[in-house]
Amino acid sequence: MSAPPAVLRGTPAFDSLLPLVRPRLPRLSEISGDIANILESGIVTKGSYLARFEREVARLLRVDHAVAVSRATSGLMLALQALAVQGEVVLPSFTFMASASAVVWNGLTPVFADCSPQTWNLTAEAAEAAITPHTTAIMAIHVFGSPADRAGLEALARRRGLALIFDAAHAFGSRCGGEPVGGGGDAEVFSTTASKLVVTGEGGVVTSRRGDLAERIVICREYGNAGEYDAAFAGINARLSELAALLGIAALPGLEGDIEHRNALAKRYRAALAQLPGLAFQQVDPGCRSSYNYFAVLVGEEFGLSRGALARALEAENIETRRYFDPPVHRQQAYRRYASGVSLPATDRLSAQALVLPMYAALTVNDVDRTCDAIARIHHHRERVAAAVS
Repeated sequence: MSAPPAVLRGTPAFDSLLPLVRPRLPRLSEISGDIANILESGIVTKGSYLARFEREVARLLRVDHAVAVSRATSGLMLALQALAVQGEVVLPSFTFMASASAVVWNGLTPVFADCSPQTWNLTAEAAEAAITPHTTAIMAIHVFGSPADRAGLEALARRRGLALIFDAAHAFGSRCGGEPVGGGGDAEVFSTTASKLVVTGEGGVVTSRRGDLAERIVICREYGNAGEYDAAFAGINARLSELAALLGIAALPGLEGDIEHRNALAKRYRAALAQLPGLAFQQVDPGCRSSYNYFAVLVGEEFGLSRGALARALEAENIETRRYFDPPVHRQQAYRRYASGVSLPATDRLSAQALVLPMYAALTVNDVDRTCDAIARIHHHRERVAAAVS
């Protein structure tokens, strides 16, 4: 504990960079035959691998329909269009900018609501407080993989006659009440980019229990063309390639083991860092399981160092970290005009304090222990560290 941290010329915790994320990818030998099949067939899009990926996702998430798309952002855009949403969409500001981007790209107005200081998710109460006569939809987020209150939000949507979409970018494999995230609301939209649990390179999946909605999203991802070369409405090209679908198929069998490992690492992070003052963690609702796509800690004043100072000190230890989501969406240039006069105190606090620590399938218990030890040493020497990084 008394050994000085690297920022004070001590020995770094790691000789080389411990990255924030690292995708879990198959070995070339595991998929080389399938790659050859795709190339030899000449079918590189809209083929059997895409159909298989969609079937396997639907089975895994226990939903009736899964539609793979080129980006999760595209999936959100298409879900809003397929639901014929108009007017205003209530959503949290503590989210990635893509959530609001999909709303604005559809010509809709985002209405930002505050999030729970404990779960960091949108609650039914906060969503209802933001509803106006022009609201036609709610978009909730499973922040960092921790499930939002599906039951409460669905009850609100039914009572107020609103569409409900879940941005499930972080939540592949998350569960609540024994059920996988995926069948909530009208649709849920997952991300399969390189920083997520199921990786297709770039991509996403829209899941739904509604056949009519899934069918419309399939047409949406084909420019609005159902096959007659006569677009029924303005869609976009949001197809996922065969090679990307193959990566997704290869990732699915390892998902459960990955999430169990991440939960064990998160428990270890919490146990070690809870001993330090001023650090707090996201609360996962009882009966729910987070995917821990990301693991974040809140750095409060009692820690004795700002979040930025801790991040710089960890950088000297060769530990990569990242701020999330800072600035929050309602304070970003593109979206400020939608948030005039809006007060979101919990969102502002979380954005100012949240620091994401390394979390991925290949991360070891030893990596977590050394990271926690580095944070403890930085805290022990906090006054000197503050002077060194100022």
